[in-house]
Amino acid sequence: MKKIVFIIAMLASFAAGAQQRITVAQDGSGNYRTVQEAINAVPDFSEKVTKIFVKPGTYKERIVLARSKINVFIIGGDAATTILTWDDYASKTDSSGRALGTSRTASFYAYGAGFTATNITFENSSGPIGQALAIYVGADRARFFNCRFLGFQDTILTNNAGDREYYYNCYIEGTTDFIFGPATALFEKCKIFCKKGGMYITAASTPDTVKYGYVFLGCDISGSAPENSFHLGRPWRPFAKVVFIRCNLASVVKDLGWHNWLKPGNEKTAYYAEYKNTGPGFQPDKRVAWSHQLTDDEAKAYTKTQILKGWDPALKDK
Repeated sequence: MKKIVFIIAMLASFAAGAQQRITVAQDGSGNYRTVQEAINAVPDFSEKVTKIFVKPGTYKERIVLARSKINVFIIGGDAATTILTWDDYASKTDSSGRALGTSRTASFYAYGAGFTATNITFENSSGPIGQALAIYVGADRARFFNCRFLGFQDTILTNNAGDREYYYNCYIEGTTDFIFGPATALFEKCKIFCKKGGMYITAASTPDTVKYGYVFLGCDISGSAPENSFHLGRPWRPFAKVVFIRCNLASVVKDLGWHNWLKPGNEKTAYYAEYKNTGPGFQPDKRVAWSHQLTDDEAKAYTKTQILKGWDPALKDK
């Protein structure tokens, strides 16, 4: 009998260890008071999922999810009340007097593969002061559900070529190049908000060896900027690839649609396309001649499976 009880206890212990749970609360009611402390407690290179539950609050801290912290799942109760924020910006100087530069300004750095966030706001609160990242995503298979990304210039950096990222039902705002980088990223049913003072939504830098850059599927593009003021994208690197599929484009989108970054050579290498978009900002007859309107057959290449190279980002374990 004692042996049976011991075995049951061991099995229960194993099951509990299969998925670690950590709670963060500023009032001390959780395991930790800061998100960074909770991340530091995650076992390195664990194949098991670690869930970090973040209670409502504004957490002003610069957060780094190291490469060794894989399969981490950060969960907030509500993105509007669970806010991770910091206020670095590119021209700000560090202790040595050196300007931070764009890549060192992020409020949240996600390096660990298999990272997931739900119901969280990622914010750079420095204001309209130049490049200032809300999040730096350098992780393959990174997923974001019901999250908000708040900033001005360079809100989201999708940093690693070949990495796959998925954003579902997220709110993303900014002014200039506020979604940029070389990774492959699928944005599904997201709200893209163009703030006053900017001109470009995307600045992809897709390598020529990578088939998919940014794909926006069923998204809503709107904003507070004037009518006919925002380009859908400009190529940070020559082979940028961006496609908007079945999106609603408000009048904030420029009739021309796309910009060559004042480099005519980019018109021969960048791939910018649309398929069955709607709204006053969708003016296919006025788009730049070097952009594309996909045919039905061409659009078949833009399935979730193909874009993400077989990775299924569905949130199966809530």
